[in-house]
Amino acid sequence: MHQHRRRDRRPPARRDPRPAGPTASPPGPDLAGADVVIVGYFSARKKNFAVRMEAAAADLTARGARVVGRVVQRRGVSNGGVRRMTLPYSSRTLLSSGKAREVAALCEESGADAVIFLNALTEHQRRVLTEAFGCPAVSLS
Repeated sequence: MHQHRRRDRRPPARRDPRPAGPTASPPGPDLAGADVVIVGYFSARKKNFAVRMEAAAADLTARGARVVGRVVQRRGVSNGGVRRMTLPYSSRTLLSSGKAREVAALCEESGADAVIFLNALTEHQRRVLTEAFGCPAVSLS
């Protein structure tokens, strides 16, 4: 009997067991007076990433935070990246290793109190990124 070849041998994505309703609590630590770095992970199909980054910066500023840096990770800009556009660069950090080092250096230079991701992070990603950056990594979503 002929078996079909599987193109992707990764396990299927896990579903989030939390309810899908909106949450009323603010993300992570108290942001009043905090210096934050904003990080966004976007596919090449998302043309409005600059607008989303500006909206997030305005929201964080309204909460009392001071935005000291912004980092954007794009996926699918190159020809090879288009095929893997929906997948994160790394399941541990969401970002590529070079971009993670760039964010860590920016946090150290600016003395950031937190790194705010526009994308949802898993608990494991939060722990790994917090350790790598030296300050809490939290998700705005």
